[in-house]
Amino acid sequence: MSPRNRVIGLGSGKTVAALVSQIGTLPNRQSLKFIVSSLQIKLEAERKKLNIVDGDEASDIHILFDGADQLDSEYHMIKGGGGALLREKILFSIARKIVILADSSKYSHKLNRSVPVEVHPFARKSFIMKIQDLNTRVTECRLRQLQKGFPFFTENGNIIYDVNFESLSSPGELVNEIRSIPGVIEAGIFPRPKNVIYYRLHEDESFDMITL
Repeated sequence: MSPRNRVIGLGSGKTVAALVSQIGTLPNRQSLKFIVSSLQIKLEAERKKLNIVDGDEASDIHILFDGADQLDSEYHMIKGGGGALLREKILFSIARKIVILADSSKYSHKLNRSVPVEVHPFARKSFIMKIQDLNTRVTECRLRQLQKGFPFFTENGNIIYDVNFESLSSPGELVNEIRSIPGVIEAGIFPRPKNVIYYRLHEDESFDMITL
């Protein structure tokens, strides 16, 4: 794939926003195409005058950059703190190589934080009932809300529940169970994908520039 035809995937969050700022200084940035997972990163990319393409224009991504909310010792991840988990999973599925940027605070021996679950609004009440029937015990299931108490809606028009489980010891099995619930669009557990490179960020949240 020639540099001019390369498509670079960009996840979401402040780490990716910082990366976009550095990409904006590259001399060859105009020869690259970028596909983004969120409006947040799209706005940052537009400020840097990057060449953005729509998601349906790309069936192949040369390399994808993203962050993580938490990683375990086997590099399974929880993502979706910003609400872009569905689009991020789509990018993961078509990326040749994935680079995860995360500082030391994101690493844990076992996953132990809440799992974002994107749900169609029509399934709001039925999801709460069905999630309780999973083999892994649910300790809390809360609708994500904005500061003024309004529900948080994803860019796909769906709501998000942040679900705490008693155990996340089998993340691959659990994510499949969650996705089997009618009305669930996607869950924020990312079993370790292939072709992944992990970069630990420095304490000041900076990182070494990666050549594109």
